[in-house]
Amino acid sequence: MPHTQKISAAITAVGGYVPETKLTNFDLEKMVETNDEWIRTRTGIEERRILKEPGKASSDLAVPVIQQICEKRGISPEEIECIICATVTPDMVFPATANIIADKAGAKHAWGFDLEAACSGFLFGLTTGASLIESRRYKKVVVIGVDKMSAIVDYSDRQTCIIFGDGAGGVLLEPNTEGYGVLDSILRSDGSGRDYLHMKAGGSLRPPTAETVANKEHYIYQEGQAVFKFAVKGMADVSAELLERNKLTGDDIAWLVPHQANKRIIDATANRMGLSHDKVMLNIQRYGNTTAATIPLCLWEWRHQLNKGDNIVLAAFGGGFTWGATLVKWAY
Repeated sequence: MPHTQKISAAITAVGGYVPETKLTNFDLEKMVETNDEWIRTRTGIEERRILKEPGKASSDLAVPVIQQICEKRGISPEEIECIICATVTPDMVFPATANIIADKAGAKHAWGFDLEAACSGFLFGLTTGASLIESRRYKKVVVIGVDKMSAIVDYSDRQTCIIFGDGAGGVLLEPNTEGYGVLDSILRSDGSGRDYLHMKAGGSLRPPTAETVANKEHYIYQEGQAVFKFAVKGMADVSAELLERNKLTGDDIAWLVPHQANKRIIDATANRMGLSHDKVMLNIQRYGNTTAATIPLCLWEWRHQLNKGDNIVLAAFGGGFTWGATLVKWAY
C-alpha cells in the first residue's frame, strides 16, 4: 500500500512530577545574601522543589511521569518503543538515564538515549521523537525532560542558587493522520555561547580532580546579564519567525508554553508574538527553572485547559547556547 497519507506525531498523553520538598525564597534568605522581594522582581520565582532523599536521581523523577502517561493512555510500559530523555543532570555519565528509566519503569522493549541541549532539551527531543514517528518506524515514543538541578547548584552562589529547581515532565507521541501534533520547529544552536553558561569540569576537557572539586567547577557557571540578553532576543525571534512561516498571528495561538527561566524573558516573547498574557503558561513562581522539565511540566499542569485543535507554541532558550520554537496542534 503506497504511503500517501501524511503522518504527524501527536501528543496523546502528558505526565509530570515534582518532588515534595519546597525551597522558598525565605529559606534562601537564610543561606545566601538575598531576599524574597529581590528574587521575585528579578525572576518571578517564589519557591522551587528539591529532591532531597539520598540515593535518588533524575531517573526517579522520571519514572512517575512514565507511569502517569501509561495510565492516562491505558497502555503498558512494555508497549513503549523508545524513550528520549532530555537532561543535563544524568544519573551518571553512562549508562544513559533513558536506559535506567526504562528499567525502573518496566519499559522492557524500549530503546532510548539521552539528549543534552540544556533548557531547550525537551524541544530538541520533541522534534527528534516526532521524526521517529514520521519515519513510520515507531508508533509509541516517549519524550521526557528531567533535571535534578539541585545536584549541580552551588547553594553559596546567590546568582544561580535562586533560579533552579528539580522536576520532570513528559509526553507520549503517536502517529496521527488528521493533521494534529508536532507541525513545525525552528531549532538553533550556537556553541560560542558556552563561555556564558556551562559547567566547567567533569567532562573530557577537565576531568574531575581534587582541584576541580575544591574550585567548585562542578556547579553551574552563568554570566546572567549576557545570557539574559541572548535569551530575550533568541526566544522572541524564533517564536515570531515560526508564526510568520506558518502564516499565523498571535490571535491563532491558544497558548504559549515558554521555558520557565525568567518572567521577563517570557514577557518579551509573548509581546513579540502579539499574545495577551492570559495565553501564557506560567508556573515559574512555584517550580523555578527545572531546565529540560519546564515545558512538559507546563503542559502537564494545563492539560485540562488544552482543547483538541488548539495551536500552541513551545519556546525555549538554553545554555551554551541552544534555542527554538515548536508549533503543536493539540490532538485530544
